[in-house]
Amino acid sequence: MGESLTNQMATNGLTIDPTCRIEFGPGRLTHLPELISSLGTDRAFVVTDRGLRAVGIVDQVLKVLDAAGVEHGVYDEVGANPSTGNVDEGAARARAFGPAVVVALGGGSVLDAAKGISLLVGNADAAAADADALWEALDGLPLIAIPTTSGTGAETNGFGVIEDTAACRKVYLGHPSVKPRIALLDPELTLGLPARITAATGIDALVHGIESLASRGANPVSVAYATQAVAMVGRWLPVAHRDGSDLEARAQLMLGAHLAGQALTISGLGLVHGIGHALTAHTGTPHGIALAAVLEEVLEFSAPNAQEAYEQTARALRLDRPADGDWARAAIDAVREISGELGIKQPLRELGVRPDLLPQIASGALADAVTRNTPRQPTEQDIHNILESAF
Repeated sequence: MGESLTNQMATNGLTIDPTCRIEFGPGRLTHLPELISSLGTDRAFVVTDRGLRAVGIVDQVLKVLDAAGVEHGVYDEVGANPSTGNVDEGAARARAFGPAVVVALGGGSVLDAAKGISLLVGNADAAAADADALWEALDGLPLIAIPTTSGTGAETNGFGVIEDTAACRKVYLGHPSVKPRIALLDPELTLGLPARITAATGIDALVHGIESLASRGANPVSVAYATQAVAMVGRWLPVAHRDGSDLEARAQLMLGAHLAGQALTISGLGLVHGIGHALTAHTGTPHGIALAAVLEEVLEFSAPNAQEAYEQTARALRLDRPADGDWARAAIDAVREISGELGIKQPLRELGVRPDLLPQIASGALADAVTRNTPRQPTEQDIHNILESAF
């Protein structure tokens, strides 16, 4: 830690809320019925998507519930970029099913939508578009998160990023009560995940770690999580990408991504996510792909104000001491190499971004809450320049 940050914490103190109970390990899915019972009921409402239904993961979970006599309902209509309408529909289904533990089974989109669904069930007259008012809402249903990708860290916090299609923007929908009570991390559920999804979700986890280190909200606790996350994701993401059946790589990557989620929940994120959210809102680009499109450009922009964080990044990635002492340059080059190995970076023009959209995306990124947390505060023109360099 830098002396200034350490001194600031010693002077001001800090408060850290625990995130959730962690159940981690291959085969841990079989513990789901007892985890549901530990929350005071034997009824489960499963929120998931059609893709997981098609590949048999939903049936695998339902089989575990059936064997234990757990009554269950299912909503499997969550979209890749879940909308407020998606959340409203799921909440209506959940209300009709009745009191239950919400089991969120899927990637970040499903986990985000499930939080909104859980919250709306506890607030019968509310709609997802009321996101700003719902921070003061009544409690939602208890939630167990079962991620099936390794990247979003959505199982560590009580908010979801939801698309308001009418306003063409992302909104933060959440409440302390819908922070998952339990994160069930079973890496067997990620075996065989396609390489492109492994890359997109994994780069999200890497960005979480790096942005948590550089965040204005960083403190010794978040830095501890983020440093370990960068080390694990940086080492194991390329391995899992090369061989999707490597259980050790899948397990290490899943736990590293979870630690990155723990970090961001404490520290907050930054400009990579601010731009990424705006890109997705305007073009529908998957989240990890949007982040990768501007990652290196944002790192370059932020470097003058993030030297210590980037040195921590470089050391976590086990880089040798650079001959010129420029740890920030070494970190950026290493991230560029990882991104290149994953084959994930695409020019913005290939993601459906037209030149006339750049001002709107820049404006949206500047207005995003996470951008205020970035180490070097950009102007709208700065963001426009970053977008042009990535175009």
